[in-house]
Amino acid sequence: MYHSRAALFLTQAAAILPFCLGATYSRTSHVVGHSFYDNFFWEDAPDPTHGRVNYLNKETSRALNITYASEDSFFIQADATTTLTPWGPGRNSARIVSKKSYTTHVAVFDVKHMPEGCGTWPAIWETSLGPWPAGGEVDLLEGVNNQTPNTYVMHTSPYCMMPPGRPMSGISTSDNCDVFSTGFSGCGTRDTRLNSFGPPFNANGGGWYALERAGTFKKIWFWPRDDPSVPADVVSGGAAVNTDSWGLPAAYYPDDLCDFATHFAEHNIVINLTFCGDWGGNAYPGSGCPSTCFDFVNDNPASFGNAYFDIKSVNVYE
Repeated sequence: MYHSRAALFLTQAAAILPFCLGATYSRTSHVVGHSFYDNFFWEDAPDPTHGRVNYLNKETSRALNITYASEDSFFIQADATTTLTPWGPGRNSARIVSKKSYTTHVAVFDVKHMPEGCGTWPAIWETSLGPWPAGGEVDLLEGVNNQTPNTYVMHTSPYCMMPPGRPMSGISTSDNCDVFSTGFSGCGTRDTRLNSFGPPFNANGGGWYALERAGTFKKIWFWPRDDPSVPADVVSGGAAVNTDSWGLPAAYYPDDLCDFATHFAEHNIVINLTFCGDWGGNAYPGSGCPSTCFDFVNDNPASFGNAYFDIKSVNVYE
């Protein structure tokens, strides 16, 4: 019944869809350098996306230099020295999750470098720690095998649609957020700028990703490092931000055809690097990368020298 109603009103919703304004938020979390170790915990369980990865705990990741910090940078990098055996564990990496969880908030990620290379699947996202997808998921940075540009995605349980023609600079790849009827892909929005992901992002010195989660909408922005329009409060990472001044978002998800209260719980921030897996492995044959994903990740450790995050800061405002 829901989908019948949605089909009837999609066109009307697009025609009358208001653009929800943001607000002023105050900073409640400022994570930089060594403070990542205090504000995140390390998930060293098997990868739920079935990647060719071995997620390390905090102590081991520090001992092996898979994660390390300086005064103004935090790094997550792949092991780039070990040739793997087919029957052994995957390539060493890390998956970190914020200790705090959030509902209404703005999260700003200042990223100087993201993992690149064949077989890589880096991501910065938010999700509930409860059963997936009941609590929802929002992906700010995600892609595989160097394939640009970036895609922003919202994943939900059934009966969550997005109206077409909504005001945003990105291009909708699906208006159905239900993972069960979209092959787990959810409602994606593709950025129009190649430097929003992968090698072009890194060559440009990175940039900023930001998410605003409000009661009736979610917005995602991206500004390349050299973008003259990046808001001053984003650059400064100061005590407050006003999203009203941030302009058109790259992705816009209103609640017109989706009850956010029943589809989204409190979210934690997740930053991780996996390899191959459900998406990266399936997309690998068409990526222009050599061999098979599994064999490439096993046999070519030196190819992962640029498979690292360099994150300047994470600022959260509520």
